[in-house]
Amino acid sequence: MKSFNGIFPAIITPMTAEGRLNEDAFRQVMEFNIQAGVHGFWVAGGTGESVLLDDAENCRIAEIASDQNQGRTANIMHVGAPTTARSARLAEHAARAGVEAICCVPPFFYGQSDKGIVEHYRVVAAAADLPFFVYNLPSATGVEITPDLMAKIQERVPQLAGLKHSAPYIPYVKSFAEMGLSCLIGNCRLFLPALLIGATGCVDGPPNMAPELWVNIWRAYEAGDIPAARKAQEKASTAAEALSVTSKFHGTIKAVLGQRLGIDCGDPRLPGEPLTAAERAKLADKVVALGLDCSGQKL
Repeated sequence: MKSFNGIFPAIITPMTAEGRLNEDAFRQVMEFNIQAGVHGFWVAGGTGESVLLDDAENCRIAEIASDQNQGRTANIMHVGAPTTARSARLAEHAARAGVEAICCVPPFFYGQSDKGIVEHYRVVAAAADLPFFVYNLPSATGVEITPDLMAKIQERVPQLAGLKHSAPYIPYVKSFAEMGLSCLIGNCRLFLPALLIGATGCVDGPPNMAPELWVNIWRAYEAGDIPAARKAQEKASTAAEALSVTSKFHGTIKAVLGQRLGIDCGDPRLPGEPLTAAERAKLADKVVALGLDCSGQKL
């Protein structure tokens, strides 16, 4: 079984000019990250705009990701949907497509009891029978997975392998680690601090753009060179901050990758806003200033 340690970019979903899934660009972005040394991908998550895609698109993404990866890294496919039945169908398909694990946000929109959340996860995880990751994203779902709730999930979901922790209270990382779970921190600027208290890796959107910076953090940490890891974290965090020239998160990542790879990753799907010409120009200058411009060379 693949390990779930290291850097897992939350990969974007490139779009065509007509707003459809751009399969070729998706493959190129994935390969660029694989060649940079990432350990896996969080596929069709928040950065991948999954809730703005239909089920057929999410299924196709699972197929493309598995085909492009060919087992080289660990694909963790997001299958979250508002209903348990839809999530279970997506999970079953993801397993058939060949992903290494699945992940899922808790039921959202309608408030659910702990019992309802646990049952949702039990059914979804059983549909795939793969390593299962909880997606702890309370800012979007309105549900926070605390250690107490996670213990209930752990008791009823034998496929549970870990979680992406994107909740504000970082000390829970230590609690999840002590439960024997693989805890992937959801904030790439806290990658090293989280590792030092028990995290096994990181899932976030910005590493798409410059995967080499976050791979360097992991390699230094694995080598036991904490001073080097700290310097690498500072460099990566500086880049993430510099590239935050607009609040349009999805558009920013797509534009930077388009510049680095010489491809068109399209705009965010509506209601996401596209970047303006001025925002694109400012962002392009930042990429060059950071030394990240690949001059359109596909890696």
